[in-house]
Amino acid sequence: MPQLQLSQGTIHYTDTGSGPVVVLVHGLLVDGTLWAEPASLLAKDFRVVVPDLPLGSHTEAMQPDADLSPAGLARLVADFLAALDLTGVTLVGNDTGGAICQLVAADHPERLARLVLTNCDAYNNFLPPAFRPLQLLPRIPGAMWLASRSLRTRLARRAVGLLATTPVPRSVYDGWAAPFRRDRGVRRDVGKVLRGITTRETMRAAVALRSFDRPVLLAWGVKDPFFRARYARRLAGDIPDARLEWIEGSRTFVPLDAPERLADLIADFVHSTEAPVR
Repeated sequence: MPQLQLSQGTIHYTDTGSGPVVVLVHGLLVDGTLWAEPASLLAKDFRVVVPDLPLGSHTEAMQPDADLSPAGLARLVADFLAALDLTGVTLVGNDTGGAICQLVAADHPERLARLVLTNCDAYNNFLPPAFRPLQLLPRIPGAMWLASRSLRTRLARRAVGLLATTPVPRSVYDGWAAPFRRDRGVRRDVGKVLRGITTRETMRAAVALRSFDRPVLLAWGVKDPFFRARYARRLAGDIPDARLEWIEGSRTFVPLDAPERLADLIADFVHSTEAPVR
């Protein structure tokens, strides 16, 4: 897997296919393998780049002084795009990655041609109420280590299963959990991410998106108990050039539940839209 040295640390990523650039962004406590199936399908017609962001399943800890707040993570994504000299990018986000992508669009839109949001944090739903107790972990001595041990349990695997209608393969789950279990530096990074999460950032992004002048696709799973349909409708109403597509039978992890449908929607969106000429 290629890697890129940024000021924040080393980012591992995959880079497949050729053509217009599509960058796929994952969320908290997973890595780029979440996107494996859509990435493979999209790589037939596009250059598909999938970074492993420092959200808990990354295999190499960031620099101790790395800014991993929401705005800092958006800057990291912008730096990643710049380091690879990617332009005309269709930026696609899921889960926590969708919140990061909103902030990239708000703060660093220069390299973006389009934005795609699948089920993700938005407005005052960052984190969803069911996951907000996670933000207490870095504030309690020893809690991050204990949380890392709990990832081995059947209960933890079942909790991840609530995010998808498709069963998450055990090997995939183990790959996501291993860095957080094994690496104190990765746990430190996750603690920084959790401490930085605030609805102020997603509300700020929502205001900025009201004047976002690129096309936006909202590809939203309808069975999600955490990122409900009302957030997609609200985003579609607030963003000037937005289209909303429902994905039946899918929860949060749309890339797992409906990879072909999602890849088709992204491909059609790229082929049928143009970003403003700059």
